[in-house]
Amino acid sequence: MTLPSLRSYWLRTACVLAAGGLLSAQPSRAPQTPNFDTVEAHVLPVQGNVYMLVGAGANVTIQIGKDGVLLVDTEYPQMADKIYAAIRSLTDGPIRYIINTHVHTDHVGGNEKLAKLGSTIAGGNVAGNLTDASVGAAVVAHENVLNRMSANTSGQPAIPFGALPTDTYTAGGRNLFFNGEAVQLIHIPAAHTDGDSLVFFRRSDVLSAGDIFTPNNYPVIDLARGGNVQGVIAGLNKIIEITVPADKQEGGTYVIPGHGRLCDQADVVEYRDMLTIIRDRVQDSIKKGMTLDQVKASKPTRDYDPLYGSTTGLWTSDMFVEAVYKSLSSKR
Repeated sequence: MTLPSLRSYWLRTACVLAAGGLLSAQPSRAPQTPNFDTVEAHVLPVQGNVYMLVGAGANVTIQIGKDGVLLVDTEYPQMADKIYAAIRSLTDGPIRYIINTHVHTDHVGGNEKLAKLGSTIAGGNVAGNLTDASVGAAVVAHENVLNRMSANTSGQPAIPFGALPTDTYTAGGRNLFFNGEAVQLIHIPAAHTDGDSLVFFRRSDVLSAGDIFTPNNYPVIDLARGGNVQGVIAGLNKIIEITVPADKQEGGTYVIPGHGRLCDQADVVEYRDMLTIIRDRVQDSIKKGMTLDQVKASKPTRDYDPLYGSTTGLWTSDMFVEAVYKSLSSKR
């Protein structure tokens, strides 16, 4: 099998497998909690040093090489052992970094266990292989992720201490150099949440998008955690700016979404256009003085619902319209 046909094969396989685990998340479109006893973790090669793992929650991005293993997101805590076994099917290298794209449980749940199974690079010296196994892998995220994970509820930490990020950034981004390539973390303010990071593997030419991009459903806009439809659109535009298509707009830079199938730039453009059109429709209705109930009754998502909509589960089309409406109506 030639390389292009192999890549197409894995793309098709990823579409089928990822669809089965669509948005088993917080919040989610899935009708029920996954049965973790029966869920399998499937690893799919993307390109370069990067692999995509599909399981019960978020897609996990795995980068491997001589320096060890870097993970983007960790799914639910119940999936940690299966994720670790999948990593070991690829490499014996230690887990050095875990990057969280945002705060939701299906993206950070495995932090504690997987970090303990790794080892931190002492002094940042990868080449010298100076490690501290007692500390575990470094967990990296935007500062807002740490703030929300460590928030107290009734005097108790919301998340176990061992799952919290150990290394945060506050500016527009953070750069690492690992396994022979630059890894760029890019903060997208007030998008899916207020702590979203895109993760771009420059040499492998793969971008991990988190829940800013979920191609099989309307984006979840978590208003309670600082989300906003304008930020999601800004994030999608940033992905389009970074990615470069190959022949006939297919391939080139690959995009690993928070949930769903492996994609390329054309998929992101289609998704961005859909969201922009719906945003503009709702915005126009607000300018006309329409209430939320009136906007819902006007069905601004009608023509897109067969592709992205849902009437059941934890994230319905009505909930999406309400989040868009409230995003655009909020005082700035």
